Amino acid sequence: MQTIAFSFEMAVVMAALAFTIFLFVSEIIRIDLAALLVLVLIGILSYLPGLAQLADVNRLFDGFASNAVISIIAVMIVGAGLDKTGIMNKVAAVILKHGGSTEAKVLPIVSGSVGFISSFLQNVGAAALFLPVVSRISTRSGIPLSRLLMPMGFCAILGGTMTMVGSSPLILLNDLILTANSTLPKDQKMQVFSLFSVTPIGIALILTGIVYFLLLGRWVLPSADESDSTGTGQGTQDYLKRVYGLKADVFEVMVPADSPLVGEILADINHDNHLYIISTFYRGKTSMLQVLTAEIAAPCRLAIIGRKSAIDQFAQKFGLTVLPELDVFVEEFAPTNAGIAEVVIPPDSKVIGKCPRELLFRKTYGLSLLAIHRGEDTLSHVETDSHNPTQIGLVEFCAGDMLVAHTRWDNLTQLKRNRDFVIVTSDFPQEELRPHKVGWALFFFAVSLSMILFSDVRLSLCLLTGAVGMLLSRVLSIDEAYNAVGWNTVFLLACLIPLGQAVQNTGTAEWIAQNILIILDGWPIWSLQVGVAILATAFSLVMSNVGATVLLVPLAVSIAVAAGGDPAVFALTVAISTSNSFIIPTHQVNALIMGPAGYKVKDFVKSGSIMTVLFLVVSLLMLNIVF
Repeated sequence: MQTIAFSFEMAVVMAALAFTIFLFVSEIIRIDLAALLVLVLIGILSYLPGLAQLADVNRLFDGFASNAVISIIAVMIVGAGLDKTGIMNKVAAVILKHGGSTEAKVLPIVSGSVGFISSFLQNVGAAALFLPVVSRISTRSGIPLSRLLMPMGFCAILGGTMTMVGSSPLILLNDLILTANSTLPKDQKMQVFSLFSVTPIGIALILTGIVYFLLLGRWVLPSADESDSTGTGQGTQDYLKRVYGLKADVFEVMVPADSPLVGEILADINHDNHLYIISTFYRGKTSMLQVLTAEIAAPCRLAIIGRKSAIDQFAQKFGLTVLPELDVFVEEFAPTNAGIAEVVIPPDSKVIGKCPRELLFRKTYGLSLLAIHRGEDTLSHVETDSHNPTQIGLVEFCAGDMLVAHTRWDNLTQLKRNRDFVIVTSDFPQEELRPHKVGWALFFFAVSLSMILFSDVRLSLCLLTGAVGMLLSRVLSIDEAYNAVGWNTVFLLACLIPLGQAVQNTGTAEWIAQNILIILDGWPIWSLQVGVAILATAFSLVMSNVGATVLLVPLAVSIAVAAGGDPAVFALTVAISTSNSFIIPTHQVNALIMGPAGYKVKDFVKSGSIMTVLFLVVSLLMLNIVF
């Protein structure tokens, strides 16, 4: 190899790298602002004499149009489109149903699922798609988002090592091997790798990541105060009990076929037993009851609001079974979907002087009325701590009445446009889901995925095809698409691209690699492989993993041939090790999860340092076992 001389440009680039790392670790300024500052410095320095190779000032902002950045923007829009249809909510419900609501059970399911998906879909895409799922799981289970997103993100990165299409370095590897073969003797030419050649290594790495967070998560993951509860959360329960004397728990009750309740009128059951039946599950179908004169059919299940003691007496009287937790109604009444709302009747409301039964209140407005607070009195047909039951269905509304009702949040969002009511409750998910668009969302997601897997079309264009399709089919509006993009992530990545290019264009990366490998020359083959892996890991932190792979694979092959090692294994070591990027949020996945979870750089340093060492040990061990 021809020796590369150290230059002034290299010294400037290394100083810029040190300054960038200092800004990231110290967090004197926000990390995205730090990246923007570095971009400006690289641009200005390029105008100085002797530093023209630092950056092409005419292409300084090309990072904003790079394949990686456009892919992230597109995948955020695709993920938001799927989320808007409610499908991600259903995925979250399935995970909670089968995995429970504890961190030890949820974490392996979420992380394993993301790891598997990212073996076929680019890891940032898998992470972006699961971001809303994890957010909903956090809300429902009470597990802080910061305890779930980092394991999910790390396993998305690890999943990229499970197939030869899981990450950009592995996709490039076979082409680089073919190029290197042109310079090798016939007996030393390398065979290209098949799609699942690296699968055992990827599986071992994903399992390592999951076990790492299960065993050490309580120490390495940042602790966070639990989010304020919404809907039927504990904070709301305490408030309702304190202000109105109401207990608004939802219970699920099983009604057998021979129950005396069969054929009974809903309104009579509610009134006679001081409770409120708000939904039924009959013949596999869940329905919110809209008509008070409806009759009970069995066998069925009922969702009932009321005092626990009253519901237990009701169940004992009619031979019913009260389930310990919601089962078939868990999705319908999850805190992310439904809860308790307060609504005021203004002086000019058209409902004044009319009673709920006359208005068909639940059918018309989607509100299950629990109480009317008027002056200092609370009227409710559900027995309270301080008031006897009242037939509120026959009570005429007055100006200033505070209505306490159980409702779905999408119904409450629609009610905000009704001038007959003033919505007091504000801390609820104010998004209008579009379940009727789920077909279009899944179709365009499938189109994008098929293009990625079965065509040579550029990744960003594949994802943008799905994103534009969702916009044209009105799964999302264009404004919702803009809001779905995490622009801090976009700026962080786009602004760092010129720094990575400067490291490569000035020869700094090649100089560093060459000098380290010269130092390792003559060492045992296994130590050379370790050195190559560490070098690839270090380079992936300060430049794109694609750039690090393109730069280091030829050098690693040369070292392996000179030392008598297997050049294919050394090349694969580089391609896998460039995914070992956990210490600072320069990887696309780390940048993606940083904002939603409120992570700081020190959180990545704390958790990522150990993960980096584990990655090196497990990947090198598996490389030598498999190959």
